[in-house]
Amino acid sequence: MATLKGASGWRILNSYYNEARSFATIRFAKPEYESPVIQHCLITVPIRGFFNLPKITDKKKEYVGKKLVGYSMEQMYTVVSDVENYKQFVPFCKKSTVWARGPQHMKADLVIGFPPIHESYTSRITLRKPSLVRAVCTEGKLFNHLLTEWRFSPGLKGNVHSCIIDFSVSFEFRSLLHSQLAHVFFNEVVRQMEEAFLHEATSRFGKPSVRTQRLRVVSLGS
Repeated sequence: MATLKGASGWRILNSYYNEARSFATIRFAKPEYESPVIQHCLITVPIRGFFNLPKITDKKKEYVGKKLVGYSMEQMYTVVSDVENYKQFVPFCKKSTVWARGPQHMKADLVIGFPPIHESYTSRITLRKPSLVRAVCTEGKLFNHLLTEWRFSPGLKGNVHSCIIDFSVSFEFRSLLHSQLAHVFFNEVVRQMEEAFLHEATSRFGKPSVRTQRLRVVSLGS
């Protein structure tokens, strides 16, 4: 557990205690914009999880997922590369502003917020239409590193309106305490992020051509 000293440390712990009491079930209100896709986000976390945070020495968290979806590579690329509008459909993204843009690169400032974290960072995005969107955190106080990567490849044979998505995220908080809290939230946050992009594809392009299927991730060592 991270060591907190002095009055400021007690204030932080008391803040997290109050967060735990208030947000044993955390609801995020419907945003001001009208969206038929995401009315609210819901995370349910056992209160006990806040008071028995795991002892974490490695602050890095990683996730790798693979899915077959009923949208084309171009359609999914269009949604994922639309960083300017992340604030409209990505859970926990409060602001997203693209301030530099090129044929294969973008730079954007993003603000993320979910209790007790509310931070901004700069992301450098690499684009390879229609097969790759990779985002790397280059400036920010919250992360030592943050990398998200979306790869799109052809889906079912004979069905151009399908593709395979390989999605991965890797990050490391600077703060061990934030890392311990992320251990509680991580899986649910990632799940909601994945679903948000698919919901946005449905909103833009209509019903998928096939039902989404989670595929087995094969590591190089297997």
